[in-house]
Amino acid sequence: MHKQLFAFLFLLLFSTGIQAQDDLLSLLGEEKPKKERIKYAFKSPRVINSHAMEFLNPGTMDFRILHRFGTLDQGYKNFFGLDQASMRMSFDFGILHNLMVGVGRSTFKKEVDAFIKYAPIRQSTGPWSSPVTLAFVSGITVDGLPWSDPARKNYFTSRLAFYHQAILGRKFNESFTLQLMPTVVHKNLVQAANDPNDIFAMGVGGRLKLSKRTALTWDYTHVLVGMPASGFYNPLSIGLDIETGGHVFQLHVTNSIGMNERAFITETTGQWGKGQIRFGFNLSRTFQLKKTKIN
Repeated sequence: MHKQLFAFLFLLLFSTGIQAQDDLLSLLGEEKPKKERIKYAFKSPRVINSHAMEFLNPGTMDFRILHRFGTLDQGYKNFFGLDQASMRMSFDFGILHNLMVGVGRSTFKKEVDAFIKYAPIRQSTGPWSSPVTLAFVSGITVDGLPWSDPARKNYFTSRLAFYHQAILGRKFNESFTLQLMPTVVHKNLVQAANDPNDIFAMGVGGRLKLSKRTALTWDYTHVLVGMPASGFYNPLSIGLDIETGGHVFQLHVTNSIGMNERAFITETTGQWGKGQIRFGFNLSRTFQLKKTKIN
């Protein structure tokens, strides 16, 4: 069922972008249209947990604070999870209009992570236009927790995990954006001998504009191959984006505590059906570090 759904979404991304083109304007002696990139598919380079098809402008830095509270099923004794918190702080940098890098640090497993994102194809209009954006992301995470067994011989490489992801997305109109995210995560060290080192997953994310400054966002990742032993589930997050000047403030609920790809794809332990979901927020503030021409 999930494979058919993702196949339908894939066809939807492309089918609506096929349009007939003609040179009527040139016959009339008018100026030919110029190629222009589609902007603001999302209001930040992240959907909620997942990377988005959006990029930072060159010369800008995005300072992000991501916050997750405890699960709602803890009841009033822990104020429905608000007495507990986990966070990630990150700095992302726009290098080119289709290239950006970032680094972050999470309290969950005291992980440090870094990534690079590049888009060989950006959605555009005009001559030689593309109906979709195709981007690639590669990242690395480093587990900062103390060794569970300090007496044995431990290797730094055992702390490392990697992920590689493709993003195929389309902004259909001013209100609706949809993207697919096939992803592979590789762990150098796994918890159990029968756990796989490689996990293959497919994600979907979207944005629905509600008003001039608000939008509904969501992302979901389904592990196709390599889901670890029982107790782990597919992550689903639903959020509300609120633009406030130079900030993008996002309120959301999610069943994941991790805030990088290794963590939320392979180690989500909450179940929506049992109320094991967390309230959280993401705060994004963009700074202009260098003046560059934006086209």
